[in-house]
Order: sequence, then structure tokens, then C-alpha cells
Amino acid sequence: MRIKRRTHLAALVSTLLAATAALGTGQAAHASGGSASAATLAAASTAVENADVPGTAWVVDERAHTLVVTADRTVDAAGIEKIRRVAGEDADAIRIERTPGTLRPLISGGDAVYAPNWRCSAGFNVRKGNTYYFVTAGHCTQGKPPYYANSGHTTSIGPTTGTNFPGSDYGIVQYTNGSLPHPSAVDLYNGSSQRITSAGTPSVGQSVQRSGSTTKVHGGKVTGLNATVNYGSGQIVRGLIQTDVCAEPGDSGGALFTGSTALGLTSGGSGNCRTGGTTFFQPVVPALKAYGVSVF
Repeated sequence: MRIKRRTHLAALVSTLLAATAALGTGQAAHASGGSASAATLAAASTAVENADVPGTAWVVDERAHTLVVTADRTVDAAGIEKIRRVAGEDADAIRIERTPGTLRPLISGGDAVYAPNWRCSAGFNVRKGNTYYFVTAGHCTQGKPPYYANSGHTTSIGPTTGTNFPGSDYGIVQYTNGSLPHPSAVDLYNGSSQRITSAGTPSVGQSVQRSGSTTKVHGGKVTGLNATVNYGSGQIVRGLIQTDVCAEPGDSGGALFTGSTALGLTSGGSGNCRTGGTTFFQPVVPALKAYGVSVF
């Protein structure tokens, strides 16, 4: 039952909770009022997207039956209040959490695989018949740029042949330079590599690893599935894997995997590999299906 009147003390407590969340202490700005139904969680998720507050990400906590909204340091008290206001009665199903840094696509301008104006990381090498490609993040392939193997743009890899961002975050680049090796493996940056033989879907709590050209290999756990992230400027991506694995700019497109199984492509996140943070990954299986390719 919803209480229409609140005492002066209750109102003060509510205000202090919202202010605490705005200061980024990591405490919830609005605790769940109890287990919510699937319909309520879906309505709350739609409301958060409609609120359109950049720097937020949200995912259903299946165990707690709540919608966890993660807010980065750019989201102020007004942004949190907007989410609650748009959610209305469904706000009781929302739990606000803070993450350090700023949620952003992890693109940069350094080494690894190079477009003319930025660099990213290759995800997984794939093929369709006798034609070979690599899949990467879709925000790395916007505009369908050519890709190169070096920062001087003198060693061509080939053209971008498909891109999908926002909404999803995957793209594909064809190998047209026959002199470049393209094994079905992930670089472990220790003189060895991990062979990739299959693609799959992760589960919450699963241990995973990520490989990227900026911060190399780091591990962690899957903390949520089917997450949505609002990177700002209309860049909303859905269906992502949420993890506590760190990543930094330039790691975009890099491989998320467990053993020999490909799981995802680095999309974006907050924080860094010194202080930690939250990183989101595009599931790889939908990307493979979209382009009719497979690992090998």
C-alpha cells in the first residue's frame, strides 16, 4: 500500500537518501519496496529509458526482483529525481547504485586495429566459407571505415562490411590482405594465445576474461544480463552483458571469453584498471548470427 502522506521526519530521510546517492557514496537513492513483478520491472525499465538520463545503465536483478540503475559521476540529484518521477509508482522497483568515472564507449587513438581517426581492439576472427573477418564493437565501425594493422595506416586489413550502433554494438571487418594471419584465437599478451572453438552465452556469476589492446588481459565476473546503457547523445545500447571486469579507452571491441568459448565484445563502461569499474559487453552470438559467420 502506498502512503500518500509522510511525516516531516520521513520526508527528511528521503531527501537525505537522494542526496547521499548524488554524492556518489555508492548507497541506494531508492531502495526497492519489495519483490516486483515481471510486468512492473519491464515498466520500470521502459521508464528509465524514457527518462533519457545520460550516464546511466540498468539491468534486472533476477534474485532480488529489482531494477538496478547504475549512475556514473555525471548524474546529479536532478537526474536521479527525473528517473523516479518518470517511473511514478514503479519507482519502488528501482535501486540506484553509483559507479566511479563516466560511462562511455571505450574508443581511443593508439595501437592495435586502426581506423583513420581512432583505434579499437579486434574481438574474434570469424569466417563465412573461405572469407575471413574479425568482429568488433559497432561504435568502432560507424561510417564503415577501412581498417589497418598499424598506426601509420600503411598495412591494410580491409574494409568494414557491416556495422550496428546504437541499439546493438557490433561490427565486422573483412580481411582482404592475404598476408595477415587470422587465427581463431585471443591474444593473452604473455607470448601465448587462447584458442577459440565455440561461441556461447554467459551466466550471472560466471568467471570471465577480457583481452584488449590498452590494458591487455583482465578477469572478473558477470554481474548481469540484458543490461541497457545510455551513453548520451542518443546512444542507447540494449541487451548487454554487465561485468566487474575493468577496461579503458582503446579496449573497445576486444574479446570477452571463458576458456575456448567466445562470449562478447567490449562496448563501454566506467572507471579504469587502477581503481576498477563496470564494463559492458555486446553478446557475440547475435553478432555472428547477424552476419552469418562463425568462429573456427
